[in-house]
Amino acid sequence: MTDTLLLVGRNHTRETAERHAARLRERGVAGRVRVETYERDPAELDVAADADTYVVPMAVAPDRDTTRGIPGALPAARHCEPVGASAAVTRALADRAREAVDPDDDASVALVAFGDTSMADARRTTEEHADRLRKSSNYGEVTTAYLLQNPAAECVRYNLGGDRAVAVPFFVAPCEETEKALPEKLELDRGGLAYADPLGDHEAVTDTIEAELSKARAIEAGTAAVTPVATDGGN
Repeated sequence: MTDTLLLVGRNHTRETAERHAARLRERGVAGRVRVETYERDPAELDVAADADTYVVPMAVAPDRDTTRGIPGALPAARHCEPVGASAAVTRALADRAREAVDPDDDASVALVAFGDTSMADARRTTEEHADRLRKSSNYGEVTTAYLLQNPAAECVRYNLGGDRAVAVPFFVAPCEETEKALPEKLELDRGGLAYADPLGDHEAVTDTIEAELSKARAIEAGTAAVTPVATDGGN
């Protein structure tokens, strides 16, 4: 293969993206697998990307960067969906929750996302993952909350009904929001609420990246059906 898989995201995603890239190189999914990041604006990207380059955004859902900024900065490349939008990521979120609190009828999960009012797709994606968790996991309650919108992250501990509860940050990688803003708003120092890791280097995310690449190749080739590498999010 002579094509390139390019993982693109904000600077805080670089370490996580590099781990996925290393795994994808081992799988031999493309001729080259690279990572490029930017601080605030995709226009900062300084990389050559031609029609043999497939770009996968390291983001949880479509937003201004993934729909406008990155394609605008890399106009010749072929653009895939962001990693967090895949149904397979539900499996990663379930695993992150399980690492902190065992699933049971008396246990509650809150998916906590950024919640920018201009990012309707991000909220919809969060709600879709929560709905899948309700159907596929053994948690008695699954809710959503947001850093910048209602239901607010500050209210999570008061809104959950289970005897045991965990907040799962729906973020691709550790960042200021997951390390500082959310812990403060969730009042983690009070105890009584577990806090999970973000998606990070979970293998379901790697699978999703590979599946997005396969889908883009199939579309380019005019293939009607493609067997995805990623699962549907079931446990």
